This record gives sequence, C-alpha cells and structure tokens, in this order.
Amino acid sequence: MIKSWVQAVEANPKNVNLLAQSLGINPILAAMLVQRGVTTFDEANAFFNPDIAQLHPPFLMKDMDKAIARIQKAIEKQQHILVYGDYDVDGTTSVALVYSFFKEIYPHISYYIPNRYTEGYGISTQGIDYANQNNISLIIALDCGIKSVDKIDYANSLNIDFIICDHHLPSPTLPDAIAVLDPKRPDCTYPYKELSGCGIGFKLIEAFADKSGLPFASVQQYLDLVVVSIASDIVPITGENRILAHWGLKKLNQNPCKGLKALIAISGRGDVFTITDIVFSLGPRINAAGRIDDAKNAVKLLIAHNHENAEDAGFIINTKNTERKAHDADITQQALFMIDNSPELINRKTTVVYHPNWHKGVIGIVASRLTEKYYRPTIVLTQSNGVLAGSARSVKDFDLYAALESCSHLLEQFGGHQYAAGLTLKEENLAVFTQQFENVVAHTITKEQLTQKINIQSPLNLNEIDGKFYRILQRFEPFGPQNMAPVFISTNVKLYGQALIVGNNHLKINVNQHNSAIFSCIGFNLAHYAEAINTGINFDICYTIESNVWKNKISIQLNIKAIRTY
Repeated sequence: MIKSWVQAVEANPKNVNLLAQSLGINPILAAMLVQRGVTTFDEANAFFNPDIAQLHPPFLMKDMDKAIARIQKAIEKQQHILVYGDYDVDGTTSVALVYSFFKEIYPHISYYIPNRYTEGYGISTQGIDYANQNNISLIIALDCGIKSVDKIDYANSLNIDFIICDHHLPSPTLPDAIAVLDPKRPDCTYPYKELSGCGIGFKLIEAFADKSGLPFASVQQYLDLVVVSIASDIVPITGENRILAHWGLKKLNQNPCKGLKALIAISGRGDVFTITDIVFSLGPRINAAGRIDDAKNAVKLLIAHNHENAEDAGFIINTKNTERKAHDADITQQALFMIDNSPELINRKTTVVYHPNWHKGVIGIVASRLTEKYYRPTIVLTQSNGVLAGSARSVKDFDLYAALESCSHLLEQFGGHQYAAGLTLKEENLAVFTQQFENVVAHTITKEQLTQKINIQSPLNLNEIDGKFYRILQRFEPFGPQNMAPVFISTNVKLYGQALIVGNNHLKINVNQHNSAIFSCIGFNLAHYAEAINTGINFDICYTIESNVWKNKISIQLNIKAIRTY
C-alpha cells in the first residue's frame, strides 16, 4: 500500500531558536518541544522530569468526597464490598489495583469480572444478582457503568449501592449511583480528562489514602498496573497520564508486582520495557484471558501474592494467548482470502466479512489487521447467540460511529466511538446492511482519509544523530498517543554493503549519508525493497531512532517506516 509522507507543521522559528539556545540542544529537538506546547526552560525541565508531586489532588474530581465517605461507611459497618470491572486490560488492571489496595486494610472485599460471552460489556444483571445473593452492599465499578442507568436502578431496588469509576463519555442522563467518578462528566472540573479506567481507580485509592492518613507509598506501589492500562487502552500520554506512565514504567522495570514479573518472564523479554513493549507483549496476554476463556484469570495473576501462584496464573494466561494467536492467524488468513478473491470486495470503500464459525473473542483484532492492510472502514462478523456479532474499526479522521448510526435501523444494537465499535444484527439483514454501510461510507469518506499517512517530524541529516541527540530524544519518552515517537526523514542515503532479508519479510541494511557514520537499520515488512536498493541507487528513508541490544552491546538503530526510491 502506498503511504503518504506528511511533514509536521513547522514550529515558530523564534520560539525554537530561543529554546534551543537556553537548553543547549539541537533546534530539531527544540522544535519538537515547541510543537508539544513547551516554550520555556522551566516548562522543558518539567517535561523532561515528570514529577509525581504534580499529580492533581484527587478530591478535585466530582463526587470523590461522596465515594470516599461511602467506602468509609462500608468499612465502619463491616459491609461486604465488591470490586467490579470490565474484561479487558484496563478493566482487569483496575480491579486488581483497587482490590489489592483495600484487601490490605479490609477483609470483606471480593471482585467480579463479567463473562464476555454470557454477560457482555459493562454492568450486568447477573453481576448485580451475584452481589445480592452474597449479601454485598456496595459495588465499586471500574472502567464501565457510565451508561448503565437501568442496571443501577435495578441495583438500587435491591438496596445495593454503586460507586462508578469510568472514563468513557457519559450520556445526558447519569446513573443514579452514590458517586459517579468520570472527568468527562460535563459538571466535573477535574483538570485532566484523559485518565484510563485504571487511572480513575488510582485516583480513588489516592483519595482514600489521603483521607485516611496512609502514606503515598501505599498507593504508588500500584503504578505498574496503571502504566499497563495506559499503554493497552491507548489513552493520550500527556499531562497526568505522562507522569503516571513515567513512574509506572520505573516500577514495572525495577520492581513489578509478582504477576507482572511472571508475565515478563514468560514473554521472554529481558530488556527494559517501554509503552510499545507493553502494547505488544504484556497487553495481548492479559487480554487473551477474557477473549478465549475467563478474564478472572487475569485478575488472579495481577493480585498474586507469591511466585508460585503468579507462575501458575501466568502459564494459564500464556496458554490462552497462544490459542488467541492461532485463532487470530487462521481467521485473518481466511478473511484475506475472501477479500483477495472477490473483485466486489476489493473495489469497495469498506470491508465487511462474515463467517459463522469465527471466534468472537478475536474478531476485533482481525478487524484491526484488515483495516491496516486495506486501510478502509472494516467490520468482521461471526455468529453468536442467534445473531451476527461484529467488531468494526475505522481509519484516521473517519467517524465510524456516525456511519453505523446511519444504518441503525438494520442493527439490533451497536455502540462504540469514532474509531471502534461493536454491533449485532439479524443474519437476514446482512446483505442489505453491507450495501447500506458501503453506500454511507462511499458518500462521506474522502480520498485523503483512505490514504494512510506517515507523519514526519522533520528532515534530519544522519550526521546529526549522535549520543547527545539520542540521549535527549529518549527524555521525550514515554511515547504514545499525542506524544508519538518522532519519525524523521533522511534523503539521498546510500546502502553500505548488501541489503538482507531476515525473518518473515523484513529488511536489514546499513546506510550512510554524505560521509556520515554508518547506521544499522531494520525495516519490518519492507523486504520488497531489497532488490532495488542492492543496485546501488540512492533512496530516502523515514524512520524512528531506537536502541538495539546485541550481545550486551547497545547501539543506535534506525527503524525504517518507509522507503522512497528514485
């Protein structure tokens, strides 16, 4: 697929020069700071040194005082508390964090994760019935509940109180809970709006510790769970999330909880974990528990108190992840075959594929893979409980939710946001829905939205990349949404030696430019360029800069995202 190379808007040259001089850094790095809203020496110092003391006071969050008062009442009256959370990474880390914190100080507490297949997302009637049957008076719901108006009404009818800790957009009517903690509430003035679900849970225990006179260390010890949620839920790594992620990575790399330590060992990774490593190594394993079997296994792992329990839970989760990968590979291969062998599907502005036997737990992953390959709005469907259940994914800047809303008369239900959604429909409506969805998208999507873009920070000469440049670049981490690892472009580079094809379809080369040092490069899925550049032609590369560890030696490596030949 041809990708468009788009260079970032140039930062104000005056601000860049002043900042470069005051910090004594390369103007390209100063421009990166300015583009992130950093224009003074003090702001740069704060950016480069995320301070845990700069976290916002938790009681600034609407209803936090009510939440803490209700938890204190439950403890005083020896009422049983149930910690309830979603079955994905954000939900299970949230439950593990809140459950582990309160279990240290209060014995009458348990947790509950709904089953993806029998209960579905969010607060379930079954979960409330479980609480009622087990004499539970208070439920703390994490990473869900903001739209569960009817379920909370049902709980109220049974005299079960709810504290909702959510980070999703609320509906106009809020649930009638004791407390609703969500910075996205219109009436909530909390300064930072983009916390993960686990981040909201962290603010809850931070507030309780503050009110109860407990040391901050009793809360800070759970930041490794918070960073796993931040990375896996793909929330912006800005503001308070950046501080939480920075300190969470320190905890994860230096002294992770027993469960994450076991999972790191199982993953086979021995080096320092980054946000990207969590996304591709830890997150999928935790997610696999709920996709293939029961997400309670993920919580068991994350709350493990000894090495043996952690190893046992980690083994179960890793086994489920292996199953998940097998389902993922098989379904992806089948879907690709369907599309590539159907001229009708190839020439559309959308992808809608269906097979009754596909595993419901992985169709979202497959939808993401198909979107990446064909770069158009995609829906993958399977059969579930007498209807077709699907996961939908979108491309940048196209509102998938609005397109589904235009087809809502053909759907049983749907929900989600601009870039990802879930839906169900009757099988007899599939053909009409597929065509309607295609028509809506074809009339609203632009050519630019159907072209994948590589956002380039700036041109860079290879001779500018030295130890100091890279050390300062590393201080921009942790990288993630709204603070992505910068992509640079270098033109007219030359191959040094031979281009090699390694792994499945990857390109390994060495390059230099204008008598610069020689840089080792890896280009994933770029092996098709080997023949052309082995002829000795000059070419352009866009890339990120990273560390490469080989035989205990660390060197700078360029991770090539795209190549342009002349």
